Amino acid sequence: MSAPASPAASVSASVDWLFLDLNSFFASVEQQLDESLRGRPVAVVPVMSDSTCAIAASPQAKKFGIKTGTNIGEARRRCPDLLLVPARHDRYVDFHHQVIKEVERHFPVQSICSIDEMACKLDVPRRPLPAALDLAQRIKRGLREHVGECITCSIGLAPNRFLGKVASDMVKPDGLVVLLKDELPGRLLDLELCDLPGIGRKMEPRLNACGILTMRDLWDGSREELHRAWGGVCGDRFWHALHGGPSEDEQPVQSKSVGHSQVLAPEMRIPPQAGVVARRLLLKAASRMRRLKYRATHLHLSVRTEEGPKLEAEAKFEAVSDSIALIRTLGGLWQNVMRQARWSRVKKVAVTLHGLESEGQPQQLDLFEEGAAAREQREALSRTLDAINEKRGRDSVVIGFTPNTTRGSSGPKIAFNRIPDLAEFHE
Repeated sequence: MSAPASPAASVSASVDWLFLDLNSFFASVEQQLDESLRGRPVAVVPVMSDSTCAIAASPQAKKFGIKTGTNIGEARRRCPDLLLVPARHDRYVDFHHQVIKEVERHFPVQSICSIDEMACKLDVPRRPLPAALDLAQRIKRGLREHVGECITCSIGLAPNRFLGKVASDMVKPDGLVVLLKDELPGRLLDLELCDLPGIGRKMEPRLNACGILTMRDLWDGSREELHRAWGGVCGDRFWHALHGGPSEDEQPVQSKSVGHSQVLAPEMRIPPQAGVVARRLLLKAASRMRRLKYRATHLHLSVRTEEGPKLEAEAKFEAVSDSIALIRTLGGLWQNVMRQARWSRVKKVAVTLHGLESEGQPQQLDLFEEGAAAREQREALSRTLDAINEKRGRDSVVIGFTPNTTRGSSGPKIAFNRIPDLAEFHE
């Protein structure tokens, strides 16, 4: 934890944003649910195999250099006592909502940035630094007392959301860091370029090519220089945020596509089995699309083989939402893609429905020209299957494959800033 940058400034200083970052969230949830894991090095994994990578690591595991993306075989060499836990994404979503509920007991959440990050835009009474610090401490205490003793967070207080996130990353776990606009660049100069959100392994070389090698160079760079480095207005926005300018209000973005992807286990990589997974992913996407009250006009299939090439195919049609029509379309796309791949082993499959239209829009001809009545019957059947699976459990009734062939391999996953609805765990 870190005190305000300047005690003398703490009385009159103010901040506009509180940014909360849950510490080792997936691993912390597992430790909260299983007391035997507490205080021990834990890695959360997609499958129980040394060939996979960690998707989360507990604070105890991080001391051995284990983090998201670390190969489990290498992780075991670094830490022979490492405990592996299979990911349970439904539990992480449940805890995510518990955290939001607890935070909002103290102050409304403005932005859900990811499964383990959220931000609050402070109002006038809570902008003075003493009030903001008190709010942060109350949130931390509330999480421990009402969500779980293992659920800790690092909080950044800053003039905008971007710097709030930067501050929240400075001290982990359980940190509390203040960045004041009047004291910038201050502690920012202790960071590396890659410590800032938006500067990854591809962006840093571009900055270096523009003569920006250090945080001091970045801070001293003009808006025009950052515009050139980023190749557009993203550089202007980055300069503005870095120097403490107010954050732009975000508007909700309407979903334009619904899709799922899956890296296949070795036993599922032969084309017939991979095709089964593709159909399972399509059914999940179609169920989610119907729940959102959309119909799709495009179906896109992407396949990556073990040898590396990525192969794609797409179909366009009048807006539909029924699973039967979509599975027929996928069958043609699958044959197309696998001929391109010469029926080689498949490493990853992705299925996306896009060109979404609201169910309220007037419909034209059916995909297979069978008439409106046939389309409505298929949509009604699809919704009935959705209801049965929601009530009886995922894959209670399916179309076109045996549930045991994919059970456990294609459940909802949490990807960056998209948090699955709890209903998706029944699809």
